[in-house]
Amino acid sequence: MTSAAVPDHPWLLPGSLVPARARRTPRDWFVDGMVFVASLLWVLIAHGDVTSATPEFGLNAGPAWLEEVDLLIGLWVSGALWLRRRWPIGLALATAPLVFFSVTSGLALLVITFTVLVHRPLPVGLALVAWNLLSLPVYLAVRPDPTMPFWGSVIWIALFIGVVVAWALFVRARRQLVLSLRDRAERAEAEQQLRLDQARQLERGRIAREMHDVLAHRISLLSLHAGALEFRPDAPPEEVARAAGVIRASAHAALQDLREVIGVLRAEVGSEATPERPQPTLADVPALVAESRDARVRVTVVDEVIEPEAVPAAIGRSAYRIVQEGLTNARKHAPGAVVTVRLAGGPGDGLAVEISNPWPVGSSATAIPGTGTGLVGIAERVTLAGGRLEHGRDADGTFRLTAWLPWAAQ
Repeated sequence: MTSAAVPDHPWLLPGSLVPARARRTPRDWFVDGMVFVASLLWVLIAHGDVTSATPEFGLNAGPAWLEEVDLLIGLWVSGALWLRRRWPIGLALATAPLVFFSVTSGLALLVITFTVLVHRPLPVGLALVAWNLLSLPVYLAVRPDPTMPFWGSVIWIALFIGVVVAWALFVRARRQLVLSLRDRAERAEAEQQLRLDQARQLERGRIAREMHDVLAHRISLLSLHAGALEFRPDAPPEEVARAAGVIRASAHAALQDLREVIGVLRAEVGSEATPERPQPTLADVPALVAESRDARVRVTVVDEVIEPEAVPAAIGRSAYRIVQEGLTNARKHAPGAVVTVRLAGGPGDGLAVEISNPWPVGSSATAIPGTGTGLVGIAERVTLAGGRLEHGRDADGTFRLTAWLPWAAQ
């Protein structure tokens, strides 16, 4: 699974938008430093204005002892702003009583409200905003404004709070949009990777099933030739040599096929290389029949295909596998029987493949074991091609494997 894309300049983003980052980014440190300095400047300006004989900003003044306490509170809240990213709710609860009387902590309280609105659930942020608005009558009672009527002061302070709320909601919506788009991109990337993995697994499974057909054919030839040598140890040297040569060639081909399928199954998931594998067509059926005849299997071929060179590659490959499976089953379960292979059809009529042999009588001591999944794989292949497959013993005691594959007209 690939990891999420990392921005080119993560230090320019808030820590909440940088993937897998729990600490402040350089941008966060800069913003927090500027907020801290601005809050300190406001503490000094507000304290100087309310204690001055000629106030310039018209801030609400209170008793002298309250202004000294308020100065210390303002300095404390300014320093506590460094904790707003980690504990915004705790900081908001700790400073909640200050809204009733503190002037110097006004800017810091707005910053805390902004932080809660951006980083915490919206109902919590709106509850904090409501607390600030409901505290206005008490605040104006403790610090009345001599130059402005009561409702004028309420509107003026509520306007500042409204600007902070609107800004915080905008930042919150923008960050949620960025996170949502990132989540969608990561999920799309994960789904694409999953589709690629599934495609690789399906391809590897298809190759493995194809190799099963090839190996079953090769090994059945080996078993048949070895059984003949075992049954006739006094055969002429020329016949023994020919059988040994066929066994050697079949064993070499089987090892090559086995090495190939093991390479497929051991391939790395991220590998783009596709191993070489046999891709037979209908034109390779005569060679397949010749191999069986070399193994002393009596095979009769009836070829009634019109325009065999026009058979689509996929249909021809499926027909080859059907013939291969039929010959392999005949060697396994009916050794010595005459096998008839019939191919018929043309464009628009489809391609019919039939492999038949007499039902074996009794049991054979040299019967070749099998997994019993060959016909299942052939049935799946035919179904995926849009064809039909039937197999079984008919009324006259002949086993037939019959398939029909669609062959569109040109």
